[in-house]
Amino acid sequence: MTEKLLIEACLDKWHDHLKGEFEGGLDELLADNVVFYSPVVFTPLEGKDLAKLYLSAAGNTFSEGDPQKVPGENGSNFRYIKEVMSGDHIMLEFEATIDGTYVNGVDIMTWNNKGKISEFKVMIRPLQAVNLVHAQMKTILERMQG
Repeated sequence: MTEKLLIEACLDKWHDHLKGEFEGGLDELLADNVVFYSPVVFTPLEGKDLAKLYLSAAGNTFSEGDPQKVPGENGSNFRYIKEVMSGDHIMLEFEATIDGTYVNGVDIMTWNNKGKISEFKVMIRPLQAVNLVHAQMKTILERMQG
């Protein structure tokens, strides 16, 4: 498979995952040694378990705490508005409104040659959105960790 076709297939996997249509979900998408960069945590988070935890919490945040709402589907207003692919990288710009606050950001993913995400970086703006997402993620993570 050519490099362009491989990265397009990876993007399709990501979109299928968000719709709940990718068998294996994050377990299948993330490399074991994935590095996750959160917009609110200074230190990169290493490993599949931590990345899954943070991505799951983000999914709950952007689906307004309703696990039945898939981001971008089922009433959630999360949506990707731009896609940029280059080599083994994908940048997806997103927007949403959470509790009346506009959130704009990007997911930047690096995919390895096995079709798994090896690096995932999230950046969010404006400052009010960062603060809101931080507070909601903190609450969700505390609940998820018991």
